Amino acid sequence: MQRFLLIFSVLFSSLFFSQTRLNLIPYPQKVEFEEGEFLIPENFKLDENLPKEETEYLKKRLGSDLKFKVSKTAEVSLVYVKLQKSVYSKQNDEFYRLDITPKQIIIKSYTKQGYFLALQTLIQLFEQYKNSGKIPAMKIEDEPKFAWRGMHLDVCRHFFTVEEVKQYIDYLAMYKLNTFHWHLTDDQGWRIEIKKYPKLTEIGSKRKESMIGAYVDNTFDGKPYGPYFYTQNQIKDVVKYAAERHITVVPEIEMPGHALAALSAYPELACTKGPFEAATKWGVFDDVFCPKDETFKFLENVLDEVMILFPSQYIHIGGDECPKTRWKECAHCQELIKKNNLKDEHGLQSYFIQRIEKYVNSKGRKIIGWDEILEGGLAPNAAVMSWTGVNGGIEAAKTGHFAVMTPGSYCYFDHYQGDPATEPNAFGGFTPLDKVYSYDPIPTELNVNQAKYIKGVQANLWTEYILDFKQVQYMIFPRLFALSEVGWGTSDPKNYKEFEGRVINEFKVLDKMDVNYAKSIYNVSGKVIPNNNGISYELSTSQNLNGIRYTLDETVPTVNSQIYQNVLPVSKSLTIKSAYFENGQVKSAVSSQTFTVSKTTGKKITLEQQPSENYSFGGAFTLVDGIIGNQRQLGKTWLGFQGKDVIATIDFGEKTQFSEVYFNTLDNKGSWIHLAKSAQIFVSDDGMDFKMIKEIGKDEILSAKGKIRLNVENQNSKYIKIKIENAGIIPAGNPGADSKAWLFVDEIGVN
Repeated sequence: MQRFLLIFSVLFSSLFFSQTRLNLIPYPQKVEFEEGEFLIPENFKLDENLPKEETEYLKKRLGSDLKFKVSKTAEVSLVYVKLQKSVYSKQNDEFYRLDITPKQIIIKSYTKQGYFLALQTLIQLFEQYKNSGKIPAMKIEDEPKFAWRGMHLDVCRHFFTVEEVKQYIDYLAMYKLNTFHWHLTDDQGWRIEIKKYPKLTEIGSKRKESMIGAYVDNTFDGKPYGPYFYTQNQIKDVVKYAAERHITVVPEIEMPGHALAALSAYPELACTKGPFEAATKWGVFDDVFCPKDETFKFLENVLDEVMILFPSQYIHIGGDECPKTRWKECAHCQELIKKNNLKDEHGLQSYFIQRIEKYVNSKGRKIIGWDEILEGGLAPNAAVMSWTGVNGGIEAAKTGHFAVMTPGSYCYFDHYQGDPATEPNAFGGFTPLDKVYSYDPIPTELNVNQAKYIKGVQANLWTEYILDFKQVQYMIFPRLFALSEVGWGTSDPKNYKEFEGRVINEFKVLDKMDVNYAKSIYNVSGKVIPNNNGISYELSTSQNLNGIRYTLDETVPTVNSQIYQNVLPVSKSLTIKSAYFENGQVKSAVSSQTFTVSKTTGKKITLEQQPSENYSFGGAFTLVDGIIGNQRQLGKTWLGFQGKDVIATIDFGEKTQFSEVYFNTLDNKGSWIHLAKSAQIFVSDDGMDFKMIKEIGKDEILSAKGKIRLNVENQNSKYIKIKIENAGIIPAGNPGADSKAWLFVDEIGVN
């Protein structure tokens, strides 16, 4: 009988642990539970042959919970075995095997980097099981899918101290990211000491004031900012700190655009005489580096000092958002185009990048740049960081160039992550946790061989609206968790709820570290869905749905408000407010959504041209979902089209009478967003032959400030088509001149 009970106990224990999902982020590639448990000892004995720097890191992370002791005896708690190549089929330098037995913990890897990654897993296991005092026996065999798993930090718009940058690096290390992209120069500030050019930091590291609030407000704080920069000794310290955590620091020195801070110090490097000053606004500016020998010599000297400080294989040279206005007006640039048989100014950009690449290659390094470096032809050995969408990465991979995928629609952490009405001011866009988690860095357009050129994935944190490090923490957490698992290759959007549970569990670790993370995951979120008669509103939360209370009369929900049980039909204009309650107490922010119902609401809509990937949330349905966009927030209610017209056809389903058509567009020239040039309204009974019933031009749109309401007299048709014409190429004198203008549109309504 005792033998039977023992066997049953072992089987039950094994079954229990085999069904246990570990609270690990990122989740390992392979986990096998075994019989027994490792009892966490009071004195954790470390083998004397463990890699020293990495083991010191372990002791620092767990020192408040465990007492460590180095031991020469065989009875040690942690053992390291250095593998020789070909021991396992996995040959990745980041591969590790973690064996937890009832007697000890054994880590096997090819490199110290693999050992360090195993320690991150072990630390998370200790956090999960420390209260019980025992860790289930298991074997973990693990390695990342992608070689580049990165996070970017812009220190130009707003500056962060060395200690804060080190904290940022610690966050990357904890969740197995291995690349820190340090954005060090831009229009608003030059942040790296260059000894040969001291004026870069004497002048370029400060600005007279900073833009505050929403961009459309055009308001400034009137406070001098800076001088802020990192000395070369500080840079060396950060690079060493990162290396100890097996993180590569990739510096970014912007060129040929985003150069105002540099030009404020050395105006002779521009196409015009200046004077220049570091930008106080956010956005893109016409004054850029002039491609003359003096400029190239300056940049080569700068890069010489940069490459001494940063041992990374890649040097990021920017290359994005470079207006061609000054080059078009510059006699030297035009002569250079003729002399080198270049097609145009885009060819001159390629000439610029290729010349820099040759120099960087001559020093044994490689360049990487934003996907605009594809303009005019990609430099031979360059890698592309694809941010405007996935097309840059696709083009690079198809031509045999490495690419890091960082599309704004999934990987820009300066976007809103919750309802903009309840979130701090952000740049725009809408990138919640589940969207980051759903990203697959390998585009479906690539075949197996081409996919090998997708080097990895990265998220970017631009800091126009991030004033301090607490806000940095807020914007990256918990989205960094999703990025971590995407980069590791174990994310599964079908099991998002399971991942969400691990995220909430990991908040305990962030709380212990006093990290200011976003709690948007607890808020009630809403989704508009079409139904037979129009639309319904579906509420959800990471918690128990029974905890949602809502109101339909614009009052704030209380514990006695209606309990959410099913989707809410929206048949008339109203405001739905909701919140999550637990034990009689409100546990979330109050979410509010106002609906303006018209005759197009919820109807079938098709677009002849699709919005930009970065501003496509909800697709065409966004234009008939009953939600009027906030002109101060580029959140999830707007669709953005770069260089494209909006041509939308709406099917009422039956002949419908109406006399008014309305829509909104945006005017935000600093972000290259321009009001529509014109708009035309058409009607049809068969969806094929359309008759124009109304047309307005630029002056009328301007006078209405983009809020368009058109009287179309009495109409009775089954279809309506709206064509909203993009402003086209941005004219000289505007930010982004010579580039394609953005057109933003929200709701298309009919009354």
